[in-house]
Amino acid sequence: MEKDSKIYIAGHRGLVGGAITRQLRQNGFSNLLVQTRQDLDLCDQKQVHRFFEKEQPEYVFLAAAKVGGIYANNTYPADFIYNNLLIQLNVIHTAYLTGVKKLLFLGSSCIYPRDCPQPVKEEYLLTGSLEKTNEPYAVAKIAGIKMCQSYNRQYGTNFISVMPTNLYGPGDNFHPENSHVLPALIHKFHGAKRSGSPHVTVWGTGTPRRELLFVDDLADACLFLMDCYDGSEILNIGVGKDISIHELSEKVRDVVGYRGEIIYDASQPDGTPRKLLEISRLHALGWKAKWSLPDGIRKTYQWYLQREAHV
Repeated sequence: MEKDSKIYIAGHRGLVGGAITRQLRQNGFSNLLVQTRQDLDLCDQKQVHRFFEKEQPEYVFLAAAKVGGIYANNTYPADFIYNNLLIQLNVIHTAYLTGVKKLLFLGSSCIYPRDCPQPVKEEYLLTGSLEKTNEPYAVAKIAGIKMCQSYNRQYGTNFISVMPTNLYGPGDNFHPENSHVLPALIHKFHGAKRSGSPHVTVWGTGTPRRELLFVDDLADACLFLMDCYDGSEILNIGVGKDISIHELSEKVRDVVGYRGEIIYDASQPDGTPRKLLEISRLHALGWKAKWSLPDGIRKTYQWYLQREAHV
C-alpha cells in the first residue's frame, strides 16, 4: 500500500476496524474511506455496489461483523449467521467486481473445532464439530474464508484471511450481557468497586483457558500482512500463550483495584475449554505481538474510564 492509496475500512467504528484505522493514520496513510452504518448498510447489496463503484477503493480491510460473547451468540443465532453472511457476500463479491487490488478478511478463532488439539493449527479447520454456543457465527466466518479462497482460485483475486485469537482493547463492547470475557470482567469489577459490593460473580468454573491479543497488536499485524502476504491459506494471529479465566479475573481485579471476592457460577456455560492458536506461520513471516497482557488491560481500563466520564 502507498501512503496515498485509497483504503476502505469496513467496520471502522468497531473494536478491530477502529484499531486498524488508528494504525493506518499513525503510519501516514491519508486516503482512508470510512462509512457509518447509517450512510452505508453493508447488508444491502445495491448500496455496497454503488459505494464501491463511486469510490473505487484499492485496498479493503473487512472488519465489519456482528459480534458478541456467549450470551449474545446463544440468544441471537439467526442474527449472527444472517448479518455476517450478508456483509461478507456483499463486500467480497463487490471487491471482485470493482477490481480491488487486495482485501483482508478478518475471521475468528471460533472457526476451529471445539475439541481440536492445542495449540490450534490452521490446517485443523473443518476437521471436527464446532462449539455449539457460537456455531452460527463460526459457520458465517468459515463461509467468508471459503469465499476469499474461491475467488482467488477462480478469478485470480488477492483476498487474504486472518484468524485473530480473542481480542480486547480500546473501543471494545463492555455491555454486561453481550460482551466478551475481558471487557465483561472490567465492567463487573469496576461496577462492584464503585458500589462497594463484597463479591463479583463470574460465569462458569474459571477453568477454561483463553489467549488474549491486544487489538493494537492485531491492527499492526493486519498492516504487516497487507504488505507481505499474498497466499490463500489462512493465517492465525495471536500471542502464543493462554491464561485461565480464574487467573484473568484476578489480573483484571488487580488493575481495577477491586478488593472483594470472586465467585464462580458453575451453572453457567464455560464455552470452549481451551483455545490457543499455533502462530509459527506468522512468526516465520517476521511478525510478533508487542503488548503484554497487564499493559493491555491497563490501557483498556483507562479507555473505559474515559468513556464512562463522558457518558
